[in-house]
Parts: sequence; C-alpha cells; structure tokens
Amino acid sequence: MGKENLQVVKGIDLQRYMGVWYEIASVPSFFQPKNGENTRATYSLNDDGTVHVLNETFTDGKKSSIEGTAYKADPKSDEAKLKVKFMVPPFLPIIPVYGNYWVLQLDEDYQWALIGEPSLKYLWVLCRQRQLDEEIYNRLLEHAQQEGYDVKRLHKTTQNDNPETEAPKDKGFWWIKALIGK
Repeated sequence: MGKENLQVVKGIDLQRYMGVWYEIASVPSFFQPKNGENTRATYSLNDDGTVHVLNETFTDGKKSSIEGTAYKADPKSDEAKLKVKFMVPPFLPIIPVYGNYWVLQLDEDYQWALIGEPSLKYLWVLCRQRQLDEEIYNRLLEHAQQEGYDVKRLHKTTQNDNPETEAPKDKGFWWIKALIGK
C-alpha cells in the first residue's frame, strides 16, 4: 500500500525552512525512540545545497540524537520531495538508511508543517513552537487522513516548556532499543 501521487508543497524556500522544528506528533520511523520527549529537528543549509539534519529527543532523562543529510529527490522539480540519509547505528555509523521526506502542507509563514512519505507509514506534524493550535493540528490530521494516512497511529509528542538541555547524552544505544520496540 502506498500513494506515489501525494499532494506536496511546490516552490519551497529551503532557506526559510531552515532552523528548529518541534515534533508535535508523529507516526515514528523504526529508528526513532518510541517514548521520546521534547523531540526536535534542526536543519541548516550546507554549502553544496544539501541540508544538514540534526534530530534530537530526550528519553529517560538522556538526550539522543542522529545526524543526516537531506537533498531534493529530483533537483529539477519544484516539488518539496526530499530524500534523507542517516548513517546507523549512531555509535558506529556504517550503514546508510534512506527515507523520503515530503512536505505535504506548509504554513505560508513557515510556522508549521505536515511531513509524510509515499508508503503512508510515517507522518510528522512539526511546528516552530513547542505547541500547535488545536484547530490547525486537526486540519493537518484531516488532510493526512484524506491522503490515506491512518491518523489513529499518530502519537502526540510531549513538549515541555523547559526541557533538559544539559542532559547526559545517550551514546547511541537508543537505536538498538528502538529496534526491539522499547
């Protein structure tokens, strides 16, 4: 099951898209900790036009992170269809893992976004703030459902006002825990 013709944003301004995005909800990927809190993604443009990706989350009082690279799936297209590449496991990055990062909806002021991919397995609701207006959130869920996503699988991410910023760093073993479903 999948949907290759998902409606995606056209003409995204990658420069405006850069910065910190907080995860409001997700149907997480297999290598994302299942009980992460204060999850965020920080994007920055590389000199070659690709995007540096830093995903961070807090699990059991420890900060976990993974870094990767995103790039346009088709450089000639104006569609916001990106590919992402992460090297796993984080403690010994030797295996490349690729995924799709399609911007399905984007606020005109770049304050919130709905991210999906054609298999309809993974979905993220992102926001520049730690909280998203419930009306906007519900509209994004409605759109995702119309596209074929099972929005009942979405898990709201806890975002605290003052997250632990100096938490001890998990050395990457969260990745193994995520694989076994913890």
